[in-house]
Amino acid sequence: LAAGTQGDRGRIIEGVFDGYQMIGPDGTKYSVPANYSSKSKLVEGDLLKLTIAPDGSFIYKQIRPIDRERMMGKLVRDKETGEYRVLVEKKLFKVLLASVTYYHGEIGDQVVILVPKGGTSSWASIDNIIKGAGIEMAS
Repeated sequence: LAAGTQGDRGRIIEGVFDGYQMIGPDGTKYSVPANYSSKSKLVEGDLLKLTIAPDGSFIYKQIRPIDRERMMGKLVRDKETGEYRVLVEKKLFKVLLASVTYYHGEIGDQVVILVPKGGTSSWASIDNIIKGAGIEMAS
């Protein structure tokens, strides 16, 4: 067996999603495909399992989601970086470009985001984007 493999299944690493990538137990950063993060609505603090297959492919699986809460905000663009953010009251959350494009987000749209419950985070996962003015959400 080659170093770092576990037979035919490959190497398995568990880590924590930081909003953009997975941080392994030794601090190593592993890039998580934005389309997977976006589609799975991963939130900062979620526990992931990465299987590095014998052919070198990376297979991610969410194994323990952190408790989440929903917030409503407005889609804005960072003046310095040009990146999308969601403004909730006076706090800006980073969001993945893949999520904004998937939901066809435009500046000023209302955005429903998921963040860690009761915690502080700099990243949010887009749950949905509400187009048009005057749309009210049922609670």
